[in-house]
Amino acid sequence: MTDKEFLSDPVAPEITLFEEKPRRSVWKRILGWILAFFGIAVFVFLCLYVLFIIIPKGPDIALSRGIGTDSLMNQAPVKIDSVKVWKEIAALEKKIDKLTNQGPYLIVNTTENKFYLYAENKLIRTGPCSTGKNTQLIAGKKEFRFKTPRGVHKVIRKKEHPVWAKPDWAFIEEGLPIPPPGDESRFDQYTLGDYKLEIGDGYMVHGTLYKRMIGMPVTHGCVRMLDDDIEAVFKTLPIGAKVIIY
Repeated sequence: MTDKEFLSDPVAPEITLFEEKPRRSVWKRILGWILAFFGIAVFVFLCLYVLFIIIPKGPDIALSRGIGTDSLMNQAPVKIDSVKVWKEIAALEKKIDKLTNQGPYLIVNTTENKFYLYAENKLIRTGPCSTGKNTQLIAGKKEFRFKTPRGVHKVIRKKEHPVWAKPDWAFIEEGLPIPPPGDESRFDQYTLGDYKLEIGDGYMVHGTLYKRMIGMPVTHGCVRMLDDDIEAVFKTLPIGAKVIIY
């Protein structure tokens, strides 16, 4: 088909090089911008209102409606019998008096690794100590637990410049063969420091060579102290004095 035939063909489609789009008026554009601005402003205001007004006043709103914090947590309110509480406090005070009114005593906190030395119900010395590392050693059928015993103990024996008779676990822990009882390799004149106070079942309060580790739970159950502290404890506590460990 030639160009002339194409142009004269009634079926041929109508071709336009440019299609002119209708233009929005300037006022309509300005109105759209204004509406968009107000929409954003309202959204921001609602967000700030929720964050700074509704949420902080949540507990106050709940309380103003008679809803307690226990109710919010689905817990029933606890009723306290003040008379019973005071009786329990009095009973505890009597127990404390029995423990503390019989001369000087020592308190050891195994959680914080601190000791408190009392005389005449006054704190005369406090400082760091080391207590049990709360581990166990298993060697064949033998099991050793390295934990400082909690409870009320008494000073059974005191010794200056003590010699430590090493138990079996001391050799097992170092990977050494266990010597027979009474062997010279069992006796150590330095590890316990200058003083020791025995409190029963092989446990002691004593000095140490490992001063840098004081304040950490690193012992095999005994209570270790620095030189000046163990000397003060040794000279203050007589035989029979209480050692309270918790």
